[in-house]
Amino acid sequence: MKKKLLGSTLEELKAICLEEGFPAFTAKQLCQWLYQKRAVSFSAMTNLSLKTRQLLEEKYEIGAVPYFKYALSKDGTRKYLFDFSGNFVEAVMIPDGDRKTLCVSSQAGCRMGCRFCMTGRQGFHGNLDAAQILSQFFLIDEAEELTNAVFMGMGEPFDNLDNVLRAVEVLTSDWGCAWSPKRITVSSIGVNKAVKDQEKSPLERFLDESRAHLAISLHNPFHAERLSLMPSEAAFPLEKTLKIIRRYDFTGQRRVSFEYIMFKGLTDTPRHADALVSLLKGLECRVNLIRFHDIGDTEYIPSDMKTVQVFEDRLNNAGITATLRASRGQDIEAACGMLSGKEKNNQITK
Repeated sequence: MKKKLLGSTLEELKAICLEEGFPAFTAKQLCQWLYQKRAVSFSAMTNLSLKTRQLLEEKYEIGAVPYFKYALSKDGTRKYLFDFSGNFVEAVMIPDGDRKTLCVSSQAGCRMGCRFCMTGRQGFHGNLDAAQILSQFFLIDEAEELTNAVFMGMGEPFDNLDNVLRAVEVLTSDWGCAWSPKRITVSSIGVNKAVKDQEKSPLERFLDESRAHLAISLHNPFHAERLSLMPSEAAFPLEKTLKIIRRYDFTGQRRVSFEYIMFKGLTDTPRHADALVSLLKGLECRVNLIRFHDIGDTEYIPSDMKTVQVFEDRLNNAGITATLRASRGQDIEAACGMLSGKEKNNQITK
């Protein structure tokens, strides 16, 4: 099997060039072709010698995978469908004035099993490698116009942290895309337990090894109630997540935010608002309120707008910055919690 080059760091490309006997400067040329010019074939790398390109073609592949269908929302949101070795994965481009934000996926399906999420309902089908994650950035129609990225698509990013961190490194490194980390937010339910032989949890590793923003899917401040919505609360309790977060500094350029879905009668009462204030007191953060989007076959009901406004005001009056996130792409099932990766979705049009 050929080795993929997309997602490789400059140092890794230098090692490949040394091993193959290429000139040392070839590694930087490869970085330029992969991450700045977004080449999808070795034949396009015209400043490399023909011999170098032929050897690369024989032993390596770029690894870029184009989308094969998309759906366009009436609000301009565009949902792209990718086929990664038989796993169908969706990414969403969200336009907002001068901003174009990509909601990127990190897994095919998800292990976390959140009751209100289409991706969680479909189960887990595999991690995406760095090349597959970066394909979502590089091969959509708006690739050159993207201003921001949120890892809030399909999957739990911290369950595939190595590949997510690698993609973020490519996006933010001088030899890569040279984005500011401030342009990237990574969302998680809060995977706060170390895995295998690692000393740190994925949450701690992300905070130590990246400068990108953090968003935590909170959704309910009470353990038992959160557990009923999010089975992962049993393994990764919110209380421990918050203890870890409080050890880090979010008073500078890096932000932590909390995603909070408004379910009628389940998460939207004054009791929930007051408990949320108590949980987050003293932490420099923002709460993003999200009206639930009906995914079908569920007992959950969206909160009405008056209740959402009262809840938002209660948080803000208590000193917790809260805003209602605008819903985008709901007509093409591209809104929060609605990504499924189902190829049979007849709204995908191209």
